[in-house]
Amino acid sequence: MTKRILVIDDDTDICLLLRRFLTKNGYEVAIAHTGEEGLATLDTFRPDLVLTDFKLGDIDGVTILSRIKAKLPHVVVIIITGYSDIKVAINVMKQGAYDYITKPLFPDEILITLQKALAEASEEKAETNQVVKTIPATSRRSANVPYLFGEGPESQYLYRQVDLVAPTNYSVIIYGESGSGKEAVALEIHKRSKRASGPFVAMDCGAISRELSASELFGHEKGSFTGALERKIGHFEMANGGTLFLDEVGNLPYDVQVSLLRVVQERRVRRLGGAKEIEIDVRILVASNERLLDAARKNNFREDLYYRFNEFSIDVPPLRNRKTDIMIFAKFFLEKTNSELNKHVQGFSQDAQAAFMEYPWPGNLREMRNVIKRATLMSETEWIEARVLPFELLNYDRLLKLENAFEPINVVPEPAVYVPPVPQFVQINPSIAVNQPIGTDGVNLKIASSEAEYEVIINALRKVNFNKSKAAELLGIDRKTLYNKMRNSNIG
Repeated sequence: MTKRILVIDDDTDICLLLRRFLTKNGYEVAIAHTGEEGLATLDTFRPDLVLTDFKLGDIDGVTILSRIKAKLPHVVVIIITGYSDIKVAINVMKQGAYDYITKPLFPDEILITLQKALAEASEEKAETNQVVKTIPATSRRSANVPYLFGEGPESQYLYRQVDLVAPTNYSVIIYGESGSGKEAVALEIHKRSKRASGPFVAMDCGAISRELSASELFGHEKGSFTGALERKIGHFEMANGGTLFLDEVGNLPYDVQVSLLRVVQERRVRRLGGAKEIEIDVRILVASNERLLDAARKNNFREDLYYRFNEFSIDVPPLRNRKTDIMIFAKFFLEKTNSELNKHVQGFSQDAQAAFMEYPWPGNLREMRNVIKRATLMSETEWIEARVLPFELLNYDRLLKLENAFEPINVVPEPAVYVPPVPQFVQINPSIAVNQPIGTDGVNLKIASSEAEYEVIINALRKVNFNKSKAAELLGIDRKTLYNKMRNSNIG
């Protein structure tokens, strides 16, 4: 059966190019130019996957994601974003997005991401149908999450903590920034425990609506509420005899926390609308990027539930604090990407390694994985060179200084528009100046000119809070000329 894809982007050219490209690759494609139009299309088109820009003219990425999930909870959503918004995109993933793709767009990267997302969704559905009719995309009956602990002192300490607590039956709180590998640590605890032969069930509490949280955790009986067309097994029952991992547990509604506390205390669960209590034997691991005790003091999390979970806690260090392991992780992701793309990239040039070591990696391992996927795809040699890395990664310090130097005027920002090259998505020019790190030795008039133009454009954009019409007016050029110069300077 042909898979259906809905593309939502306020840039007409991108919509047309994506529809043409994806249709050629065997997909049925619908396009929408506004968020409201895209949401209306969901009712008639019923897509398997939604590919949406984060910055739409009428709706922001967080809102459209939540409204898509409210209408079609199981649909796969992939966000299109500029590299400068990568931290925002990662936060959106916690709310249910499958992945994000950064601009400029590359057709091969898009195709690989879509194929992987749809394949995983199909596997999940097939596995689920053997047990129960409907299990949300936010849960995974088994989590095959490859993870490398690294060799640095921070990694070794993390490994020792896992080794220490795994054989026990303690509940564990795993703290860490988004993308740092909290679920992989939870899976490693499960694998090293006496429950390793039992199920490992993960639930992303931040990706489930308030109304569905209790049903997802505890299950429900047919007819227990509007839309409950059949019996549903909850996550606790699915994890019976094994481990239940609750990611971003602080996002659970307060009333659901009350019910959760009772289940944790009594080790019995009752489905919504049911009369029978079911005994469960489940080890609970939870994760949060916020200290749960701090959340409890703000009345956002039950303090008694916190103490129930806090039998042991583990802090997963951010990637920027694991300098010894940065290139170890990079090579690990490169091997995986080579396998996925059937390429044979051998490693990283010295310039690329230096850029990796200097960059603070706000998106942690998830960001690194996506950077390496794109760099491997773009590499035409056996080595990943600095010129194929994102411009913002190479010039992070300089951009940070510019950001601190200018305070934006209170102007309503205009939605970001990306003008793709014609007729291809992206024309890669190995000699383009913006793909070279700033501050290289030697004098090159073309590079100096490009750098100066880049600074002028960035300054103008920041002064008007990235409103492109006002920036063009400030620079004394028309919008089309500004778009072309932004594209040439690789400003997303």
